[in-house]
Amino acid sequence: MSAAPILRCAKLTKRFGGFTAVRDLDLELEPGAVLGFLGPNGAGKSTAIRMMLGLSAPSAGTVRLFGEDPLRQRRVRARVGYSPGELRLDDRLTVAATLRSWARLRGGVDEAFRDRLVARLGVQVDRHVRGLSTGNRRKLALVGALMSRPELLILDEPTNGLDPLVQNEFMAILEEVTASGTSVLLSSHVLSEVEQIANRVVVIRAGVAVADGPTDELRHGAAQEFRVVFAGAGPDAADIAAFAALPGAVSVESSRSGGARSGELRIRWSGPPGPLLRRLAGTEIVSLTAPEPDLETAFLSYYRGGGDGGAGGASAASAGADSTDGGAR
Repeated sequence: MSAAPILRCAKLTKRFGGFTAVRDLDLELEPGAVLGFLGPNGAGKSTAIRMMLGLSAPSAGTVRLFGEDPLRQRRVRARVGYSPGELRLDDRLTVAATLRSWARLRGGVDEAFRDRLVARLGVQVDRHVRGLSTGNRRKLALVGALMSRPELLILDEPTNGLDPLVQNEFMAILEEVTASGTSVLLSSHVLSEVEQIANRVVVIRAGVAVADGPTDELRHGAAQEFRVVFAGAGPDAADIAAFAALPGAVSVESSRSGGARSGELRIRWSGPPGPLLRRLAGTEIVSLTAPEPDLETAFLSYYRGGGDGGAGGASAASAGADSTDGGAR
């Protein structure tokens, strides 16, 4: 019998007046799993995360965190380490005083582990929060989220503002804590990070989940780009139209200069490539390449062509959100 999900959202919805920031979101995070939560600015990710944590009340639907309603049973939040996308700090304190304050509020902080995190991420504990850059504030937030060794980490754009060396060190730390059994919900624009560590991905667009599945399945289900270099002048307009008419062809592009025929085609293809390969069999080609799809390719395939997915966009989110939820992000 499988363990109950650590986090479960059912038909989760958040409305601000006439604007719907999150609509009917279904999501589950299993114990020990890492879930990538993807979407552009304005998609509703941060709004959804605040509801997951009990920091904002849903307009409809339910959230269960460790089997409990986080709005009614706030004690479950103590089992979660959270790094928000926008961190509010007391600028009067030093970094060290901030960490001590957080430790008193949480309790059970492993001070030796906290100090190792401080050293690995290069946090300067003697500085005042007031003078910290965006990247240094982010490092402080990550130490705060990790230092109690929580059962669940919820990370909203955790590497935003970090330099590449610190990003790499943070990803190493994240791999270590997930190997020890910590569950993670990772919201990030850095798709290579999500692909590196996530078992599963949910893609959200304009408040609506448009994809949900194992990372490998989403990556391999994305439209693939074939690049074909032909011998000689290459295909003419009629040939290009024939390629575009094949079942599975998403788009066909030819590199042209001054209207001349080009020896190269770029063909975005969805599904088994048999029809394309049969069509190419009757031509003379120099090379055929098909790069392995990555998560970025899959992500873009869900956003190509736009569409509002039944909700509004980023500008509507900014106008419709109230101060309790900080906007639909």
